[in-house]
Amino acid sequence: MSNSSSYNEFLLLAFADTRELQLLHFSLFLGIYLAALLGNGLIITAVACDHRLHTPMYFFLLNLSLLDLGTVSTTVPKSMANSLWDTRAISYSGCAAQVFLVVFLLGGEYSLLTVMAYDRYIAICKPLHYETLMGNRACVRMAAAAWVSGFLHALIHTANTFSIPLCQGNTLEQFFCEIPQILKLSCSDSYLREVGLIVVSVCLVSGSFIFIVLSYVQIFTVVLRMPSEQGRHKAFSTCLPHLAVVSLFLSTDTFAYLKPPSISSPALDLVVSVLYSVVPPTLNPLIYSMRNKELKDALRKV
Repeated sequence: MSNSSSYNEFLLLAFADTRELQLLHFSLFLGIYLAALLGNGLIITAVACDHRLHTPMYFFLLNLSLLDLGTVSTTVPKSMANSLWDTRAISYSGCAAQVFLVVFLLGGEYSLLTVMAYDRYIAICKPLHYETLMGNRACVRMAAAAWVSGFLHALIHTANTFSIPLCQGNTLEQFFCEIPQILKLSCSDSYLREVGLIVVSVCLVSGSFIFIVLSYVQIFTVVLRMPSEQGRHKAFSTCLPHLAVVSLFLSTDTFAYLKPPSISSPALDLVVSVLYSVVPPTLNPLIYSMRNKELKDALRKV
């Protein structure tokens, strides 16, 4: 039985076999990557440079854009390079780094989305206490907690995954290194440790999801009782983008990791992985700027 450390590299799933389709994949991913860089880069610049956006909501949005930039930069450039140079290889250390960064950034993003739901809840349901509860120090601590939770989450999962013996080859049915695909190469029951950790993670995510749902139930209850139509419109303009991002993030992630094995196939796994690792970081800037007048004005200045 060979251990995973005996492999010097892994082979990733190729998007295409012919040179023309490889170049098409490279061009498509290049366009998506540049769009993600531009959108998130503009939001980071706008929030950092416009003093009117120096509020808790936009501070958390800046952190979300940083996480999105990291996520898309972890998976897309390597896939583009493989298509351009007609190769499927990724080094063992490169694969471990990809697993760590993907789990770190996605875990941090989900924690941050939970914090952003809390921010909206306090702003709308407890406006008189907003300055006290969401001061600068509190916001920095909450953002730091989101980043640290993602880091610890990634450290545990990566260390556990790469300690599992592998004997089913080194070919991954995915365009980046993903924990479920690596577990398929295991040759002992030791993979059950990682499955157990994933179950614990799902339980924690479920707890955060329930918190977000309950927050928005109370938010919408308060908003619908507002006598002013302008007040309702302003509240919805700050809440609906966050709700759309949470829905997009959760639906794609949940389907990717909890879909029944009976419907799993390389083609479906590939589509789902693109949906949760590439699409949200690209669309999030568009979703947040679509209904937000303050952000639109700041982006025009940039």
